[in-house]
Amino acid sequence: MRIGVPREIMDHENRVGIVPAGVDLLVRGGHAVLVQAGAGLGSGISDEDYAKAGAKVVSDAASIWGEAEIILKVKEPLAPEYGMVRAGLVIFTYFHFAAYKALTEAMLEKKAVCIAYETIERADRSLPLLTPMSEIAGRMAVQEGAKYLEKPMMGRGILLGGVPGVAPAQVVILGGGIVGTNAAKVASGLGAWVQILDTNLDRLRYLSDIMPPNVHTLYSTPYAIQESVRLADLLIGAVLRSGGKAPKLVPRGYLSLMKPGAVIVDVAVDQGGCVETTKPTTHSNPTFIVDGIVHYCVANMPGAVGRTSTYALTNATLPYAVELAGKGWKRAARENREIARGVNVVDGRITHEAVAEAWNREYTPLDRVLAA
Repeated sequence: MRIGVPREIMDHENRVGIVPAGVDLLVRGGHAVLVQAGAGLGSGISDEDYAKAGAKVVSDAASIWGEAEIILKVKEPLAPEYGMVRAGLVIFTYFHFAAYKALTEAMLEKKAVCIAYETIERADRSLPLLTPMSEIAGRMAVQEGAKYLEKPMMGRGILLGGVPGVAPAQVVILGGGIVGTNAAKVASGLGAWVQILDTNLDRLRYLSDIMPPNVHTLYSTPYAIQESVRLADLLIGAVLRSGGKAPKLVPRGYLSLMKPGAVIVDVAVDQGGCVETTKPTTHSNPTFIVDGIVHYCVANMPGAVGRTSTYALTNATLPYAVELAGKGWKRAARENREIARGVNVVDGRITHEAVAEAWNREYTPLDRVLAA
């Protein structure tokens, strides 16, 4: 099998789809790996590192896309890449189709095989390829929120942890999953007052047991959210609906209840955001202000820490990439239900129910496609 790894073209996306150890493993398995020149530089990996591991370093993206049978990426194809996608090409990456209609339509039109990292799902409902980036994004949410609370960044001018005699910032986190838990760890460690809202009482009990005393849990309802945003110096959106759009938990009207200069970090932006006023931003222009509230909504937050993110991500993706290369996507999907749950689009059909629902399109069960 020929595996292609193009250089990411999203703004300040420093991650890359494979590391030299992964190249070595695939080459030992009899596969050819093509890596675009410069693809690993943002993660501290040189072309020579890839070549030593057995990759063929290719100068241009078109050759990668044209020769490969499987494309390994980090972020979804962007518009300049659509023209290089062809029927039957397997693309293994984060897609987040429910948030991007143009991307969905392009991949349907091209009849590609789109296997989404974010919907690879185990029997226990865990998401092994989303988890490492959620851990990073949760921790970064506090790091970035603390920075944008500074007055030169148009924030309230508050130190997250306070100092003796001065109260710390109040951090409200919507969602007690991987993102929310990691955000709470960092925020509480810095000394902030932290509140986590979730609808899963078992999860709230667990968090109450493991978190330090400055972390508080609250059952999430519209009323509870409305009251909590009044308190928040930093509001972190950390909700997830696997494969689907994030629910809008914070309507624009709630912003008038917040303190002027408060900060919103909506980690759910990849799935459309859980705040009504969310819109995707970039590392070059990360924030905007609505009704006096600073919004940080970077759609590829972990790309800022490329080295950490790349190694964390590829530790998780590599076993699946090896299986896809060794068996082909159809056999791999038949034999591994985790991979099957990751298949979102095949031959012009949507095979993930949440994606079909997001765009009111026909849903085709994958089993029907595999049986054809």
